Amino acid sequence: MNNPTLGPHESLELHEALNFKTLCLAKSKLMQGLVFDQELKALMQKDVTQSIQQIAELQAIYANAPFQAPVPNSPTPITH
Repeated sequence: MNNPTLGPHESLELHEALNFKTLCLAKSKLMQGLVFDQELKALMQKDVTQSIQQIAELQAIYANAPFQAPVPNSPTPITH
């Protein structure tokens, strides 16, 4: 069976969505250290878990792009 590819504009939009989700994931992970409310911290952890799953799903779709930029398996830490 043939493997359909994404159009250039679809690939670009998907790449932008991946960048946005990766940034949101990094922000949620960083902000968890500043939050003391356990309910909010649990909500942020749920967001992190869901974001990781969504990034994996977007990466699977991104494999059909006619051109690609490397997508890291895990976000690079902002602080060291």
